[in-house]
Amino acid sequence: MRRWLWLLVLVVGILLFVAVHQAIVVTGNPNLVPSLLLLGALLVPVSFVLYLDGRNTADDIPLSVLLICGLLGGVLGTVAASLAESDTAQRLGGLPTVMIGLIEEGAKLLVPIGVLIFTRYRSNPADGLLVGVAVGTGFAVLETLGYGFVILLLSRSLGVTEATLLLRGVLSPAAHIAWTGLAAAALWHAHAQRWHPRGVAAAVGTFVLVVILHAIWDAGTGWPTYVIVGGISLALLIRQAHRDVVLTGDRTTPMRGSPGGHDQHKETQTRPTP
Repeated sequence: MRRWLWLLVLVVGILLFVAVHQAIVVTGNPNLVPSLLLLGALLVPVSFVLYLDGRNTADDIPLSVLLICGLLGGVLGTVAASLAESDTAQRLGGLPTVMIGLIEEGAKLLVPIGVLIFTRYRSNPADGLLVGVAVGTGFAVLETLGYGFVILLLSRSLGVTEATLLLRGVLSPAAHIAWTGLAAAALWHAHAQRWHPRGVAAAVGTFVLVVILHAIWDAGTGWPTYVIVGGISLALLIRQAHRDVVLTGDRTTPMRGSPGGHDQHKETQTRPTP
């Protein structure tokens, strides 16, 4: 059931979104608009997090922790990024897209760094990627809600607002979610290597890469940019997820029903990989 929870959430969410939309059309009740915005912003990102979590056979980080990471990461990330961007824009007289990428990607790592330092969820590389994906989801959801609200006020068109929600929701796994997931996963790998210079260099290089991808995304003016940058970002995330979530989970999960399964689990975790 856990493996297919994402599909249940996606289907039920779509039905709820359609129901709220039809209720607004029939009744014209503006009180239902916040529900429409919330469902539109949450649906795809949350389903994507549940999809990745369902592939984590190690199952060592509960959904409640990911939920807290998403909430804290979204709120703290958007607030910190907004304050830093405002201050930087005043100092520079403008805000280059590179600075936007640097500030937002740095702000989104506040919660993953806190998890890495202060919690026990730091030994499994999959935990880093899932925490990063959850934080990226929280950030993407709140940002989409903000954009949807502003567009609704400016356009006064429910159709335009729904199109914005759909576009940003579908693209979120290839944008904020992918970038934060990759950056957080690199931090966990550096920690696993006891902050060896090679691991630190890989983490720094990954962060620079996601900042560049973010900057190109923001500088783009059409679908070609979104398709290329989003395709690269999502492909890198899927590759990293397969390596950390699927393969690592398979190596650290004991065979169910086998004698000494608990000991096998401990042995597999401590045995160095070739």
